[in-house]
Amino acid sequence: MKYPVVIEKDEDGIYVVECPIIPGCISQGMSEEEAIENIKEAIKQCLEVRHNLGLPLFLEMTEIEVS
Repeated sequence: MKYPVVIEKDEDGIYVVECPIIPGCISQGMSEEEAIENIKEAIKQCLEVRHNLGLPLFLEMTEIEVS
C-alpha cells in the first residue's frame, strides 16, 4: 500500500517524517532516504499496535478546495 508522508528538515539537519493519516506515526533520519526507510518500519509498527488495541487504523481524510 501507499501512504502519504510529510518530510521536513529540522534546524539540526535531521529529516523528520510523519504519516499524517496514522496518529502518532513519526520517525526521523540523518538523510531523506534513511528517514523514508525508518517511516516504513514505523508505519508497520503503528498499524500493528492500533490493530491490537482495536483502534481505527487511519484517520479519515478528505480534500477541499480553497479559492
